[in-house]
Amino acid sequence: MRNGGQLLVESLIALGARKSFGVPGESYLAVLDALHDTKGKLDYILCRNEGGAAFMAAAYGKLTNTPGICFVTRGPGATNASIGVHTAMQDSAPMLLFIGQVGTDMTGREAFQEIDYRAMFGTVAKWAVQIDQVERIPEILARAWTMATTGRPGPVVIALPEDMLTSLTDKAPLTAPAKIASPAPQAETMATAQQMLKVAKKPVILMGGTNWSETGRAALQSFAEQSDIPVVAAFRYQDQFDNFSPAFAGEAGVGMLPHVKALIRDADLILAINVRFGEMTTDGYTLLNVPVPQQKLIHVHPSDAEIGKIYVPDLGIHACPNSFAQSLQPVSGAWADWRKAARDAYLASFDAPAQPSPVDMVAVMAYLRDRMPENVILTNGAGNFTVWPNKFAKFGTKARLLAPQSGAMGYGVPAAIAAKVAEPERMVVCFAGDGDFQMNCQELGSAMQAGAQPIILILNNGIYGTIRAHQEKHYPARVSGTTMENPDFVTLAKSYRFHAERVETTADFAAAFERAAASKTGAVLELNISPEALTPRQTLSQMRAAALAAKEMA
Repeated sequence: MRNGGQLLVESLIALGARKSFGVPGESYLAVLDALHDTKGKLDYILCRNEGGAAFMAAAYGKLTNTPGICFVTRGPGATNASIGVHTAMQDSAPMLLFIGQVGTDMTGREAFQEIDYRAMFGTVAKWAVQIDQVERIPEILARAWTMATTGRPGPVVIALPEDMLTSLTDKAPLTAPAKIASPAPQAETMATAQQMLKVAKKPVILMGGTNWSETGRAALQSFAEQSDIPVVAAFRYQDQFDNFSPAFAGEAGVGMLPHVKALIRDADLILAINVRFGEMTTDGYTLLNVPVPQQKLIHVHPSDAEIGKIYVPDLGIHACPNSFAQSLQPVSGAWADWRKAARDAYLASFDAPAQPSPVDMVAVMAYLRDRMPENVILTNGAGNFTVWPNKFAKFGTKARLLAPQSGAMGYGVPAAIAAKVAEPERMVVCFAGDGDFQMNCQELGSAMQAGAQPIILILNNGIYGTIRAHQEKHYPARVSGTTMENPDFVTLAKSYRFHAERVETTADFAAAFERAAASKTGAVLELNISPEALTPRQTLSQMRAAALAAKEMA
């Protein structure tokens, strides 16, 4: 006999879970007790806030392609964790969020901290369910694991009533996850796709999403290079294609570069693989007409629900990206100049002017591109500062980017900690604005306790940069609610036993980064950034002047 907490934990271990993140609560004490004896098999990373814990689980799932596991308590714990569920959904990252729930004898009475989680997460998660009978734990857990990892991966929310977790059962735990073959393209369908590519004049490959294998990525790269077709990565998935390949032409995301917009807009055929056509990837759904694009569209996705959801494809292919990529055969056409122009424009995008700032991020990124190891993991949250890791870093086949498609501030620090939990020997570098960092800076305590301490670069310009940019464009010279007074970040980081220092000038950065890289307890480098350096190619003053001039003309 075992109780529900033990049955749940034993089943998770059998499914392959090895790390979990959470904040303790009395509503799932039986699970915490079961985790007491699983060190080295299923570790529990103690976090400081449920939002940080959920971000860690979402990032872990995105990095490993296995469900990130998160445990939180009912009510406030669940509402705090909801940001991670939303992020995992928009990132198509596998995740399981377990929420302690009031006892089944109190359900529906608005008991202390009671929430109907099926209603709360019904439109946010891939599935939300409550386990009311202890015997059903293996059944529902097996389904949740499969749902989180197949089709379009995503988060599943599972509510665990307190009395169910303490109930005893002789039900056996799961022994292994289900083995489900990925959908593969049919020969006839592939022949049609190949013919459409052959007759195209300006083809483009748009790729992204999760669940890519090394074999699948290599096959797609080989096809693109042999066929001389430019490749564009979907928003914040540029780490899924070798940026050093002559076929790579950039990322379709926030702050989309003009040449990428032109490439998608002017293409006569788009081969979209494993993308969900989000707002950022389509420049607000303007680069392709809704619902029927002016470009020919081949849409390949492992979830049939994504095909035709927004754009009607000329050919929809229900297949996993890896099997599809391995089924492609090289094609030839008169588009070599088209591919070369796209590549040249991508390379030219790194040539930004020197920044009007004590620490010049153009120079910093040039140094980091040469200095960081090929298997580095970069993370970031949200803000104007993200242009540096997203547009001025180059990702080879071994590097990774963990960045939220949801645009959630505060993701970068927890994601970096999760990356160090998953890959302790790899260099992990988090880029954070001063506002972004303070969303989850308390998770430095989680990193300290878990021995999972990354390098964190705080780009401190004293403002909420993205909102200030919008403010100056629409309400120039009327600053409201976007200027911050910050704490001493160096002292704060040192209190969490991180190596920490403030970098005042560009010339100081290289030596400071070397000390950070040598630190055994992670590092926080606070970079002195001027608010004038709001974007790589336009200062805050120029932005304001342009907006004022436009208002005068109007």
